[in-house]
Amino acid sequence: MLKIAIVAGGDSGEYEISMKSGLQVQSNIDRTKFDPYLVEIRGAKWNVIIDTRKIPIDKNQFTLLNDGETIHFDAVFNAIHGSPGENGKLQGYFDMLGIPYTSSDLTTSALTFNKSFCKNVVSHLGINTARSIHLFYNQHPSPEDILKELSLPLFVKPNNGGSSVGMSKVNRQEELENAVIKAFYEDNEVIVEEFVPGRELTCGVILSGGLIIPFPVTEIISKKEYFDYEAKYHEGLSEEVVPADIPAANAVQCQNISKLLFAKLNCRGVVRFDYILHGNILFFLEVNTVPGLTAQSIVPKMAAAHGWTMTELITRLIDGSLAG
Repeated sequence: MLKIAIVAGGDSGEYEISMKSGLQVQSNIDRTKFDPYLVEIRGAKWNVIIDTRKIPIDKNQFTLLNDGETIHFDAVFNAIHGSPGENGKLQGYFDMLGIPYTSSDLTTSALTFNKSFCKNVVSHLGINTARSIHLFYNQHPSPEDILKELSLPLFVKPNNGGSSVGMSKVNRQEELENAVIKAFYEDNEVIVEEFVPGRELTCGVILSGGLIIPFPVTEIISKKEYFDYEAKYHEGLSEEVVPADIPAANAVQCQNISKLLFAKLNCRGVVRFDYILHGNILFFLEVNTVPGLTAQSIVPKMAAAHGWTMTELITRLIDGSLAG
């Protein structure tokens, strides 16, 4: 039976969501094929959680010494949203050790985690993106300078991160400075992006059996002003319509763009692409290379609408990692 390390936790504001994703994977994994171990990563502390015990991982080889037995893992299921599991750091570590993992590689992870750099690549592929500027901690311009380049309303968010942690919508100039400060609290880079009105769509894509397979397009309807952290993870504050109630042509276009981006960005595993449908025009927002897998998360709902159980989704991801 293959021994699978499910890495979860991490060092960002997505720690709790990541742990929930890891537990969901552990609960739904096929125990007839895989022997799972939940690995909590938090800073320098890497521990396997077995019942009430926390047993340290040997980071030199990513092995576990349990009751006198050294356990070597056949593959890693990556459930860390944010650093170090979504930005390429863990991917480079596992590459050096020769351990396969379920997510995209180091280069793709590092590029896509940087929202501004990723948008530049996507726009060069001819796909619409909102106008934006990229701010760095020691050289960000004044609100007045920002508004010379962009028009209100704006979204201000950490450039490296997810789950809408540290994000604000800015409707007035006097709100901009505090929004930038809030985003810089989470990251040393910030992206300020023009608001594009429309319907929020998302499309999951998976590489399985050598095929790039898009899931049904989903519409996210937030009961708040926008789809923030609270709306994402508190029941009743958002609705996910799977499949989205949109014209078939828009759904096909969204799936085709998502498949193109998956291929051009060299993605692996399961990835979620987010868009705004403005009239009949799709605007790319961002890509999540380690999307949430909690009971409230969108990708498991997409997979279910596609006809796959959570267990089948997990199995396909692990099999895909082992296929290379």
